[in-house]
Amino acid sequence: MPAPAATAARRPRPRLTLRPARAADLPALLALERRAFRGDRLSARQFRHHLGNPAAWFAVAGPPGAPQGMALVFFRRRSTVARLYSIVVAPAARGRGLGLRLLRAAEAAARQRGCRELRLEVRADNAVALKLYAGAGYRRLARLPRYYDDGGDGWRHARRLGPPARNRRPPRP
Repeated sequence: MPAPAATAARRPRPRLTLRPARAADLPALLALERRAFRGDRLSARQFRHHLGNPAAWFAVAGPPGAPQGMALVFFRRRSTVARLYSIVVAPAARGRGLGLRLLRAAEAAARQRGCRELRLEVRADNAVALKLYAGAGYRRLARLPRYYDDGGDGWRHARRLGPPARNRRPPRP
């Protein structure tokens, strides 16, 4: 009989569903941001604004009030370029592919809005995120010296998305 730890390791992990962010998620989202980022965090006011912002796609993964990850994408009128503003995965949910799922959902949302490219900025010292974006087909566009509040450097990345899928409903976060 396997040891209890071995049995637990083989159990399938529950699949987190993506859904629109809700006001009930705000305390957990603020805590998630605090754990993930040293600075340049979204405030409660900004989160509330983006819940109803028609120029944003704001999705979370996990049950109401306890999101395990989130992604926020901004759109500009008459632009075919969308911006991934933030993507975060809780430490307990890392290593399960949730970051890539959030990224692919953000790309699908951008495609459905007619965008041909998704851009993002990432800290130059965030090795995990850099690996995620490189593996997902993002290319480096520019180095951003002293881009972050604490003086940290960043990189701008982009990925061409191609045309929107035909006969598909816009993705729901």
